Amino acid sequence: METLFFLIITLVAIVSALLVVTCKNPINSALALVMTFFCLATYYVMLDAPFMAAVQVMVYAGAIMVLIVFTIMLLNIRVDATKRHSHKIVLGSIIGFFTLINTAFIIMRSRVAMPNGPLTGEMIRQQGHTELIGREMFTTFLLPFEITSILLLVAIIGAVILAKKKL
Repeated sequence: METLFFLIITLVAIVSALLVVTCKNPINSALALVMTFFCLATYYVMLDAPFMAAVQVMVYAGAIMVLIVFTIMLLNIRVDATKRHSHKIVLGSIIGFFTLINTAFIIMRSRVAMPNGPLTGEMIRQQGHTELIGREMFTTFLLPFEITSILLLVAIIGAVILAKKKL
């Protein structure tokens, strides 16, 4: 039953991801991206990571998508349905294929899929995902966390400046 559910979610994720890149209307692409984010959150739930699923829905499917939709509306992107971009599709397909091969090669040659580190499955069940993620974020990964927050602040300031110039 779980395998069937996984296959259905995978099919929905693939179809919605294809709609993201093939839809002519940017709003339809954004809505398909929301569906892809929900499928990803479902994967997190299936991997017994409910905190990551909640963060995925709140941050990406919620806040980031609202920002993308507002940006689309602010820039007033028009769709020219008469243009054909066949050479761009072929080039994108070739780049995507080589990226897929490169990613598969890196995953097979590295220790990404192997469990490593001091955290065990039982330790995660006892303490919970949220506490462990919070502790690691504010101890081991404090510098990347702060750099990311500064980067997001700069992006917000840049978006405000761009929006002010248009008005």
